[in-house]
Amino acid sequence: MPAQFFDQTSASGYLVHMSTWYVYLLRCKDNSLYCGVTTDPGRRLQEHNAGDGKGARYTRARLPVTLEAVESFPDKVSAYKAEYAVKQKKADRKVEFLRRISVEVNEEHCLHSEF
Repeated sequence: MPAQFFDQTSASGYLVHMSTWYVYLLRCKDNSLYCGVTTDPGRRLQEHNAGDGKGARYTRARLPVTLEAVESFPDKVSAYKAEYAVKQKKADRKVEFLRRISVEVNEEHCLHSEF
């Protein structure tokens, strides 16, 4: 198996699986939510809070941000589809919706995966 598929400890200290994609929700200083996609949630949170231009423009104006929720997805396409779906929901429903869609996508992926 290629090296990029093994678990690795990221620079942020989080153990990440290199083929897994994550959708995350950040709670901003003004209590709004920001949704994004990454392969390393810990690193991405640090980038958002650094305020040095690596975080999203939306969060730079609303620092500091905290990690509200993070869910894993088996591939990039399903993560971006989930991000889009989360962004269509009202703020008070985003966290629960993200958790629910993650379970559904991962169960579907397991049903179609070969072991």
